[in-house]
Amino acid sequence: MKKTSTVLAVLASLLAGLCFASLAVAQDVNPQARGIYVAGRHPEIQPEPGSPNLATWQGTFKDLTGVTRHFYMVGTDPSKTNSTTTVAVEIIPIKMVYGKNNGNKTFDPMTHKLPNGQTVMQMILASPIFNANVDFKQGGTDLGKTQYIDAFQRGNFWGKNVKKNTNYHVLLGKPTVLPEQTIKVPQGLGVVGVNPISGHGLIGTFDFNTMDSTIQTYIKKFKIQPNTLPIFISYDIYLGNGTSCGCVGGYHFLNGGPPNGQTYSYTTSVDQGTNEFAQDVSALSHEIGEWQDDPFFGSNTVGCKDNSQLEVGDPLENNPNFGGFPYKVGSFTYNLQSLVWLGYFGAPTSTSLHKWLSFQNDKKTVCPGQ
Repeated sequence: MKKTSTVLAVLASLLAGLCFASLAVAQDVNPQARGIYVAGRHPEIQPEPGSPNLATWQGTFKDLTGVTRHFYMVGTDPSKTNSTTTVAVEIIPIKMVYGKNNGNKTFDPMTHKLPNGQTVMQMILASPIFNANVDFKQGGTDLGKTQYIDAFQRGNFWGKNVKKNTNYHVLLGKPTVLPEQTIKVPQGLGVVGVNPISGHGLIGTFDFNTMDSTIQTYIKKFKIQPNTLPIFISYDIYLGNGTSCGCVGGYHFLNGGPPNGQTYSYTTSVDQGTNEFAQDVSALSHEIGEWQDDPFFGSNTVGCKDNSQLEVGDPLENNPNFGGFPYKVGSFTYNLQSLVWLGYFGAPTSTSLHKWLSFQNDKKTVCPGQ
């Protein structure tokens, strides 16, 4: 598939300076390796004319430099509506198969079982990303027993009428799990090796551009519509430059542009260990949070030196805990990444709950440039 300069520039800039640890089966941890997430847009790939649009609204805020910033977000305007938006979700599991020349191992989210007896996919489907199974109380205020990203967004606009508009929600519908897709990894495009971030456990690498090109074929194959969010999920896989671990744990991309572009996301789920990057649903929480507040990447420009787009997960992903906070549901502990609110990007802090800058109050200063 033809790649645009926009996508390549985004990926190159985000991976610049990152240690691409070349993996082999017996490799030890590379102490410089770190995980990242990316985002981008394919302007030349357009949905079919007449396709139903994703439910979005447009808003503005004046940042601390006096510039009025414009944005698109999923759902409806919380300052004007008191209703619930539900977005249909289709999950496409991806099985990665490595032959005898590049690892001789298969990573399958549909069959690999976790210590609690669930498969990776069962764990994801039971998570607070898709279920109202956690009562989110932040700083003594109850944001509701709801899905995690809905609780995040309610707190984001708590001071913009969500406090009064108790029926305001932006929810993900019950996911439809489509048939699992299998990628047989060619030699040179991926390899199995020790996780270079944590230093234990095996992961597979795969070429970023090849994965995205393959995802495009799946979007066409399943005739996915723009009003639906397709999520492509792998297990114990990091994307990068073929056999090098760029350690990309997830991304959200867009075909076309607003308001009718096709949004989609890829995330991995890495086996839990001690402070793992992308463990359980932490990568998924990062990407869905960013999809919610920046669905049409490239359209929500902000005045931050560390982040030119309104990407709400990136400012926290390099924290010692990778931004993750534990929430126990039944016998399983999920790690949900904290996300920043509008005040981090220079919006009035009165917009959000307690005038905090992030969901867990773990970001204390606005972005550089504000």
